[in-house]
Amino acid sequence: MALEPYRRVLALPGVPALLLVGMLARIPMTGTGITLTLHVVNGLGLGFLQAGLIGAANLVGGAIGAPLAGRFVDRRGLRPVFAVTTTVQFVFWCSAPWLPYEALLPGALVAGLFNQPVFGALRQCLGAMVPAERHQSAFALDSMAVEVSYMVGPALAVAISTGFSSTVTMYAVGVGLVGTGVALYALNPPTSSPGDDAAVAVPRRRWLTPGLLTLFGVASSLTFVLTTTELSVVAILKTGEATRWTGLVLGLWCGYSLIGGFVYGGLSRGFSPLLLTGILCAFTAPVGIVGGGWWWLCLALIPAGLLCAPAMSATVAAVNGRVPAGARGEAMGLHGTALLIGGACAGPAAGAVVDAHGPGWAFAASGAVGLVLVLIALPFWNEARRPASDPVTASV
Repeated sequence: MALEPYRRVLALPGVPALLLVGMLARIPMTGTGITLTLHVVNGLGLGFLQAGLIGAANLVGGAIGAPLAGRFVDRRGLRPVFAVTTTVQFVFWCSAPWLPYEALLPGALVAGLFNQPVFGALRQCLGAMVPAERHQSAFALDSMAVEVSYMVGPALAVAISTGFSSTVTMYAVGVGLVGTGVALYALNPPTSSPGDDAAVAVPRRRWLTPGLLTLFGVASSLTFVLTTTELSVVAILKTGEATRWTGLVLGLWCGYSLIGGFVYGGLSRGFSPLLLTGILCAFTAPVGIVGGGWWWLCLALIPAGLLCAPAMSATVAAVNGRVPAGARGEAMGLHGTALLIGGACAGPAAGAVVDAHGPGWAFAASGAVGLVLVLIALPFWNEARRPASDPVTASV
């Protein structure tokens, strides 16, 4: 593994700025879920059920809005989309601290519907700014940046809520989201390569094929396993009366992902997202049988942890290479929706298994489910690897 592939990517005009802004922009976004939860529980004095409903409403809105925002990016460009979504986020996060629960619930749904398309749009822009032969390194850098954002965002939200209040945290998230919108509006990175005809409308039936749906299913199963792993780690440490080590264990798990992403991006060739996701699932299943203390759990998480960022970047690269330029925004939005669906399903599924059989079985169940989904996807994989047909002018 050499550093030269990264040097070549970072030497491209505009790419370092895009990656830096993207990492900073995702920090407030990754803190929104825990911020809403803490506000409902601590600020409004309600229960975790009500907090869960708020989070679910925001996720549902985001799942619906992501492909819609991506479609508008394809048709109108980044600036109009970020102007509208940033305005909506500003209004919601400024008013949310003062809303009663009955108004906060639909407000969270609307805010999710108008989420800024940071994840999908940045990946679309990165794919446009970097030559295809360097996509593996570029998307690995992006996955590592996402990992850092998830390490910082929720922890920062908890720290601000603990040190000040949930109201201050909500204002801080609002300021961060507005800053995100202003920065990306000013940066205005290209969403298509110079040789792409992104203005040509592409019928969905030409690119939204069973093969592409296979990729979305793999992405969804990946986040299902990752979210279940996170929840199971919390549960298994609580069961073993080692809750104080939760932050360290999860931090090391994220660190493994960063290392794996760094190594993967420097390789001369990539691997199938089905292969990477399948191996990750296989390594996740036996984690729960580890005994002997939290340090053994840290060691058991290494194999699967090393594959987190590589598997995620492989799904992004596969979707980007499968879809014509005129539909990549919508496709990346659907990819984001798949990730949200996988994460949303993991919560209740993991909770049910933990309550009924213990956290060890949650690792096994999630790994088994992920493997089954990968096996279901295998018959469609050859079709998924074929590039979409050339775009034609047509309405969708």
